[in-house]
Amino acid sequence: MRSSLTARPDVNLLRLFTFTVYGTTVLVSSYFPLFYAQLGFSSSQIGLLYALGPMISLFSNLLWSLLSDRYRTVKRILILLYLGQIALTFILSESTNFSIIMAVITLFYFFYYPVMPLTDTIAIATAQKKQVNFISIRLFGSFGFAFFAIVIGYVLTRVGASNTMWVSIAIASISLCFALFIKDQPTSVAKLNLSGIWGILRQKELLWFLGCVFCLAIGVRMNDAFLSITLHELGAGENIIGWAMLASALSEIPFFIILSIYGDKLKELPLLILASLIFAARFLLMGLTHSAYGVLAIQLMHGLTFGIFYVTAIRMLTRLIPDEFRATGMAMYTIMWSSLSGLLSGTFGGIVFEQFGRENFYLVAAGSALLASAGFASRYLHRKQPGPQG
Repeated sequence: MRSSLTARPDVNLLRLFTFTVYGTTVLVSSYFPLFYAQLGFSSSQIGLLYALGPMISLFSNLLWSLLSDRYRTVKRILILLYLGQIALTFILSESTNFSIIMAVITLFYFFYYPVMPLTDTIAIATAQKKQVNFISIRLFGSFGFAFFAIVIGYVLTRVGASNTMWVSIAIASISLCFALFIKDQPTSVAKLNLSGIWGILRQKELLWFLGCVFCLAIGVRMNDAFLSITLHELGAGENIIGWAMLASALSEIPFFIILSIYGDKLKELPLLILASLIFAARFLLMGLTHSAYGVLAIQLMHGLTFGIFYVTAIRMLTRLIPDEFRATGMAMYTIMWSSLSGLLSGTFGGIVFEQFGRENFYLVAAGSALLASAGFASRYLHRKQPGPQG
C-alpha cells in the first residue's frame, strides 16, 4: 500500500478539481437567471428555461452514469462533459432569441447536470481507496462555491451580466484542465447488472428516502431558481447576490466538519427531520423579509439546512446502495434532488412567482419542506424492522 504522503497528490488534485466544479454551479444557479432577465425574458420564461435542465437530466444523469459504471471510468466521462459544456456555452454567448436559447440550453444541460453526481462518485471512491474522509474532499466544493460566488459577482458588476457566458467558459476550461490530471477510480464491476439495480429499487427504505428527498427538493429548487430574481427585485446588484452565495457556502463548512467527525454517532432519520424543519423555517423567513440584507442573513441558515441534509443523505445512500452501483445510485439521488424536483419547481414555481408573488411562492416552498419532514418522521416512527442506523 502506498503511503499517505505518496497518495496525497491524487487527493489534492481531486480537491482542486472539486473547487473549480462549483464555479459553474454558481453561474448556472444564480447568474444564468440574471443573464436571461437582462435579455428581457419574463419570470415564467426564466422558470421554463430553468425547468429544461432537470427535464433533460432525468435521462442524462442515468445515461452518463450507466456509461461510467459500464466502462469503469469517471474521468473520461467528465472530460467529455466539459468539452460539451464549453462548446455550447460559446453558442449561448452569441444568442439572444428565446427559442434558440431554449434549444441550446437544453443541450448544455445534457452535459452539465451529470458532472455533480460523477464528481461525488469519484470523490467517494478516492476517499475510500486513500482512507481519507469524503468530506475532506467535498469541503473544497464549498470553498470553491464561496470563492466563485463573490468573485463572479464583482466580475459581472464590472463587465456586465451580458458577459456571463464568457465567464462560464473560462471557469469550465479551468475545470477541464484539472479533469485531465485527476486519477480515475473505476468501479469493481466491469459490466452493469440491470437486474441488480431493479433489486435495489425494490427496497422500501430507499424508495421512501427518495420520495422524501423529492418533496424537500421542490422547495429547495424553487429557492435556488428565484433567489437571484428575489434579490434583484429587492434592489440588490450582482455583488450583493455574490455575497448571498458566499454566506450560504461558508455557513455549510463548519457543519460538514462537525458531521464528518460526529455524524456517525447520530441517527440518520432524526437529522433529516431536523434539516427539513429548518428548511421550512428558512423559506418562511424568505417570504417575510423585504430587505436584500435580510436575505443575506437568512442565507446563513444554509449550513443548518443543506449542511446537515447533504452529509446525512450521502451517508444513508452509501449504506443503501452497493459500491458497484455507486455512480448509478448517485444519479438516482440526483434525479430526485435536482431533476424531477427542478422540472416541477421551474415550471410551477415560475407561474406561482409571477402570478401570486414572492410571499406565496415561499409559502409553497415551506410546505414542501414540511411534507418531507413528515415523511422522514413517519418512516422513523413506524419502521417495523430497525436497521443498523436510525
